Amino acid sequence: MTSSAPSSSSNLRTVLVTGGCGFIGVNLARSLRAAGYEPIAYDNLSTGRLGDGQAAGYVEVIEADVLDADALASAARGVYGIVHLAARTGVIDSVNDPRGDIEVNVGGTLNALLAARDAGASAFVFASSSAPLGSVDPPGHERLAPRPLSPYGASKLAGEGLCSAFAGSYGLAANALRFTNVYGPFSYHKGSVVAAFMKRIMDGDPLTIYGDGGQTRDFLFVDDLCRAVTAVLDRQPAGDLFQLGTGIETSVNELVERLVAIFPDREIPIRYEPARAGEISRSFSDISHARDALDYRPSVGLDEGLHATRDWFVNAPRA
Repeated sequence: MTSSAPSSSSNLRTVLVTGGCGFIGVNLARSLRAAGYEPIAYDNLSTGRLGDGQAAGYVEVIEADVLDADALASAARGVYGIVHLAARTGVIDSVNDPRGDIEVNVGGTLNALLAARDAGASAFVFASSSAPLGSVDPPGHERLAPRPLSPYGASKLAGEGLCSAFAGSYGLAANALRFTNVYGPFSYHKGSVVAAFMKRIMDGDPLTIYGDGGQTRDFLFVDDLCRAVTAVLDRQPAGDLFQLGTGIETSVNELVERLVAIFPDREIPIRYEPARAGEISRSFSDISHARDALDYRPSVGLDEGLHATRDWFVNAPRA
């Protein structure tokens, strides 16, 4: 355990962030502090970096696993809320090892919810994704029947169900946020398209586009996501589900054009490969529910967000 214990006289509300040293967690720590919260990271450091967590302003970094129910319950004592980010996130990995995916993503979420319930926490935020929806006609929204196409999607759907159950059974203000394609600084280990393309550009490798590049995604800058998390902590809705994104479709071809434009000093080879089986052709979100309930209004445009992400990748130490 590495810690810098908070002052006992602090009036700040403490928030425990599982997976706090990862991509979203490191960015979230800064947003939580700016919003008047005192964040504590809980991370097994399998992908997150201790130094990133410490630099982000966590008052304590607890090195432990979400499958350790006792350690998680101990860490949650006295907290105002828990933000549960820790998970196995790879769709392909979940197909290859469904049991491991379910054990971590469902078992870990249950442990986090029990810890929040037993600690008397005022708020719980669960990081879900659009994977529970499967292949649907866009835009994705909360009223669509979920039909996950992978064990990963099923594990996230189970987490959403547990949040609803804990809200209904125990009065815990547990809410699930479905993220779209989140990008931004500290995305070392992200496998999504923005991070993958940034890493390939930095390494001088070609960008591979599968299919004709007309497939669309909804790209959400991490700062806008963090503002949604703090809004849930502030407002404490109970047992709700929120689809988060920008509501804007961007094709992979357009994304590549913007990336090429922000790296004018680099030659960036681009190659096309056959479309991958099962890839979703169009994806974007209807964010009206989050806008109405949370005053969620993403403010970082794609060009601004890509510039910030580029600057971080250019200056970040190489892994």
